Amino acid sequence: MTFRAALLAIVALTAAPALAKPTNIQVAITVDDLPAHSALPPGETRVGVAARFIAALKDARTGPVYGFINGVQIEREPASADVLPMWRAAGHPLGNHTWSHLNLAQLDPAAFEAELVRNEALLDKLAGGSDWRWLRYPFLSEGETPEKRAAVRNLLKARGYHIASVTLSFDDWAWNEPYARCVAKGDDAAIAQLETSYMKAAEQSLAYSRDLSASLYGKDIPYVLLMHLGAFDARMAPRLLAYYQSQGVTFTPLETVERHPFYKADLDPTPTAAPTTLENAARARGLPVGEHPWNVSALDAICR
Repeated sequence: MTFRAALLAIVALTAAPALAKPTNIQVAITVDDLPAHSALPPGETRVGVAARFIAALKDARTGPVYGFINGVQIEREPASADVLPMWRAAGHPLGNHTWSHLNLAQLDPAAFEAELVRNEALLDKLAGGSDWRWLRYPFLSEGETPEKRAAVRNLLKARGYHIASVTLSFDDWAWNEPYARCVAKGDDAAIAQLETSYMKAAEQSLAYSRDLSASLYGKDIPYVLLMHLGAFDARMAPRLLAYYQSQGVTFTPLETVERHPFYKADLDPTPTAAPTTLENAARARGLPVGEHPWNVSALDAICR
């Protein structure tokens, strides 16, 4: 696929439908991969990315936003260490994304627990009295078997964790690396196309999650939005948050959102067969679940 064809494919595949009349939609923003996510464009720093992202949260008056950390990044990029106290100084809590972001499907429960525990000293040091015992599974993977899922949930419960669900996501992570490539090439036209496709994917994902919620409950549940602390996310955060507000979104703390009955199985991680995603909840009731209307596969060809 040519570069131009890749750009056109992204725009076509992310053509956004019209949303319903704005209403009061509660959304908890959560941000993964602190202190360092994806490639850095030339001239950028991790601290600069975090500062812009935090400024966007402040301007949008989001209130506290959980950032989920991988402590290994401080070893890989020592200059990123200042991001975590910055995040806390801005009033945002931290949670556990495991030490090195390994996929539970490739680990046994004991190895996963070691990954979890290795992050805890850092979290405890930075917490300042905030509740850091929230887990975001790397890759959103709870394991490849019911037995592993149950074993890990038991250890999470024993250690006092809640699970940070995800009910709203547009694969924002996928734009950060192409953006770094395009900045390196000085391709402003490609960056503009990335901006367009990013926003269209965000629009489509909100419609997608709202449609699933409407099919299940006849109304909106409160949603948990997954984002990442990448350079393009920081660039787009002011526009993205303004878009959500234009659609009637009220930014709400994660703890409040997960008090909704839909999240019971993640707020209390007792082993259960209950579905924890909107898609699986719909499938359990025999409701149709369509493919994601956004598609990130063509992003890989941009600015190569």
